[in-house]
Amino acid sequence: MPHTHTRPSPPWQEAHVARTATASVLADLLQASRARTLALMDAYVAVLGPQLVVPYSEQLNPPLWELGHIAWFQEFWTTRNPQRHSGHLADPLAARTLSRLQQSDSLYNSSEVAHPARWHLPLPDLQATQGYLRTTLNDTLQCLAHEPNNDAALYFYRLALFHEDMHGEAAVYMAQALDIPLPAQLCRAPHAVLTTPQEPLQLTGQTWQVGWPTSATETADTGFAFDNELAAHPEDCVSCEIDPRPVTWRCFLEFVNAGGYADASHWTSEGWAWREKQTQPWPRYLRPTASGNGEPVWEQREGGQWQPVNLETSACHLSFFEAQAWCHWAKRQLPTEAQWERAAMTMPGFDWGDVWEWTASTFAPYPGFVAHPYRDYSLPWFGSRPVLRGASLATVGRMVHPRYRNYFTPERNDIATGFRTCKPL
Repeated sequence: MPHTHTRPSPPWQEAHVARTATASVLADLLQASRARTLALMDAYVAVLGPQLVVPYSEQLNPPLWELGHIAWFQEFWTTRNPQRHSGHLADPLAARTLSRLQQSDSLYNSSEVAHPARWHLPLPDLQATQGYLRTTLNDTLQCLAHEPNNDAALYFYRLALFHEDMHGEAAVYMAQALDIPLPAQLCRAPHAVLTTPQEPLQLTGQTWQVGWPTSATETADTGFAFDNELAAHPEDCVSCEIDPRPVTWRCFLEFVNAGGYADASHWTSEGWAWREKQTQPWPRYLRPTASGNGEPVWEQREGGQWQPVNLETSACHLSFFEAQAWCHWAKRQLPTEAQWERAAMTMPGFDWGDVWEWTASTFAPYPGFVAHPYRDYSLPWFGSRPVLRGASLATVGRMVHPRYRNYFTPERNDIATGFRTCKPL
């Protein structure tokens, strides 16, 4: 059984430290993130060999490209960026100095290199890519050692840190899809499993200040913010009861066992179109096996191994469509991101952080939104994706913050996604 623990309070303290890190603390965090990247790389090499060849997938990137992209991104926005001291006011089109790797811009710039093309590029081999990762980190740390401790000067170093952490999480999802076992220390330990039912939490209607505060008086929330978290603004939260934790496998599999995957009435038209394209009438990475009384016993695949589903853990690897269908069946609904954020930040007993949670909100700019220099982070995706809140066990602690907005297309079930529900009062 995996080690379990009780979450510290507040659960986003580690994220606060990272977002407000001084240059010396940030240097340690960058090295820790790189150590995780290299540990993930070692796990991949152990199964795939040094060529790191994997089948094409719309949901994955070639692992060798991912490694080079991480080094390129850090170099492009920090040491090669002549306007790095301007922080989020920097001109993203400012001419860059030379890269440590010839033609790196044409290989790894995700804004210019389309996803299908990444599988056919003349990428440097693993040894050369490792060298690129090593030299760019050393360059970054040398520059960082001379930076002043203010938000503008450290903005791009913090951005590079969180960017690498995001790709580390993506590598965990890719390992799951490819049946690559990973050392347990590369993921956070799960929360203590709760076996007794919990009463819904009562969220009274009121206005909530959504987003990242920027006032100088908000001393707990200064530092780095992603552009889509700005600017803070009031939103009305309708009174509701809200689940104290995400929907468990016990609850979700009641819907599966009741034939929910064969009943189009529970699905939106878009969701049912997605459902009809799936090869199995149950969630990804699950399978039923027969029990002595004829009832299915559900097993879950992880790292290529099948094991019984722990029914008290959060249901995971569910698409937005599956979450919507369960809600229709159970006569519940998904919370808005404002309801979710308010509950996470104010309500004792609101347990989160094991799975990313789909919300009812479409990813959209907050009032007064201004794109930061990394233009492709938020701007291209507004209006096309649901918002997810929370974190998964593949999310490093310094990324776990209740104001962080994640967003994926609704069919994605390779991500560690689940949901909780609410009901208007």
